[in-house]
Amino acid sequence: MTTFRTALTRLSEFSVPGVNQNNDIDAVPDQPGRAQLPLLLVMPIENNDDRLFRERGAGFEAIGFSNGARSVTYTVTHLLLVAPVGSSKGISAHLPDLVDLIDSYIAAFSDDPTLADALLEPARVRIEPGIFPFGGGNFYGCAFRHTWLMEVA
Repeated sequence: MTTFRTALTRLSEFSVPGVNQNNDIDAVPDQPGRAQLPLLLVMPIENNDDRLFRERGAGFEAIGFSNGARSVTYTVTHLLLVAPVGSSKGISAHLPDLVDLIDSYIAAFSDDPTLADALLEPARVRIEPGIFPFGGGNFYGCAFRHTWLMEVA
């Protein structure tokens, strides 16, 4: 049985070709520098003012303690930041890189969809490319919205 913290760390250790840095919750930068981009951030929370998604996630809501394994459902965002909006290159210069990184992410994640058996079943991942506010700026990127089912101790 694995803890939520361990699963978050395993997600941060996830290697995606083309991504310069993948930060765990202990190392999320307040403002990412250009040298860090493309950057993946493990985000187990949402800011209500700048929520990435219109509807609420099911994190910490669904807890099952019936006859089967005791389980909890978590929602986690793995946020990919590719380039700042308003940089010298326009959106058309960043779209090919963004699409290639999304393909690389899915290919890499398909190799280990349970994060080394931290999850009871393969993660469900919703993919939402767009422009994301972070650290006082806006970035071209993609939110990989994970839904995890984990066993409770």
